[in-house]
Amino acid sequence: MSSSDSDTRARMNLSQEVDDYIKDTIDHSLGLPISIESLQKKLLASEESHLRLRDQYLLLLSRLKEKDQVLDRVRSEASLNAQALKKFVEENQKLAEECGNLLGQCKKWERECLLYHQDRDALMEFGNEADERAREAESRVRELEEEVARMSEELQARKRHIGIEQVDNCSPLEEDLLDSVLGSLISKDENIVGRLFLEANIQDQSCQALLSKWDRLKPSTQKVLSLVSVAKKFEKERECIIQNLAKAEQEAELVSKQNRKLDKENRKLLRQQQSPLGSSEKSHKTASAKSNKRKCPKMMSSPIEKMLEFSGSPEINRKPLSPVWDNSLDSRMTKK
Repeated sequence: MSSSDSDTRARMNLSQEVDDYIKDTIDHSLGLPISIESLQKKLLASEESHLRLRDQYLLLLSRLKEKDQVLDRVRSEASLNAQALKKFVEENQKLAEECGNLLGQCKKWERECLLYHQDRDALMEFGNEADERAREAESRVRELEEEVARMSEELQARKRHIGIEQVDNCSPLEEDLLDSVLGSLISKDENIVGRLFLEANIQDQSCQALLSKWDRLKPSTQKVLSLVSVAKKFEKERECIIQNLAKAEQEAELVSKQNRKLDKENRKLLRQQQSPLGSSEKSHKTASAKSNKRKCPKMMSSPIEKMLEFSGSPEINRKPLSPVWDNSLDSRMTKK
């Protein structure tokens, strides 16, 4: 019932307003004066509409200010995002350049590793050859030492039993036999080796005396001295080969240490290159931190630079192996 009453009241009010409006219109068309009450009602209605419009204007103005503030905030955020994006792009370009440099240095290290492997193989082959030559030289020296010892014993035995004078007057058959035995070991061209041996050891009185009467010595004595000189030569060559072998082993050990260090650095670089990039904020922070680090080039010490300094240090410069020819008697023969 209440709803029906309200509807009827609204209709009555509406009809009253319509009636008043029709009445005012008729009076205005007829030129009759409008009542003060109707004018006051219109004035009140216009004031109410003015107030409503003012309230709506103020509300819209406040909303416009809020929208302007929101727009300003959005613009500032957009400018900050644009600056951050620009920095991020620059850092990405710098990181790409650094990655390119790292790849170039990795290729350079790969070439260095290949060269070190080749050097190591060459050193191993040289070591094997040096071992073989050392064994051959040792066996040859032992044979010559045994032969010289045997011949010295024979000579001493002959001198003890026969005497120096009888040895000087020994039969031609014995001389021929001794010359044939020594000739099988020493050729005629190698007799000069004995003279060079005496010249090299001229400080010794015995060597000086033998050198002074070299042309008067018997061929067998000259050949014995040549055998002694060859034995000394092989002994010195054996020592030189042993020294070269020790140097080769040291260089091989040094190369293996360097290879292990290079392998560690390569694995570290590969892990750094294969690690995925994080979020944009994290990459921005890390990029800004890297840019701050790059402002101090003196404090930057990458593993690549360390390895380059390590490879260029004078401690790694290889010492040349001492050649066997320079220590031999044949080299002195050619020099003289």
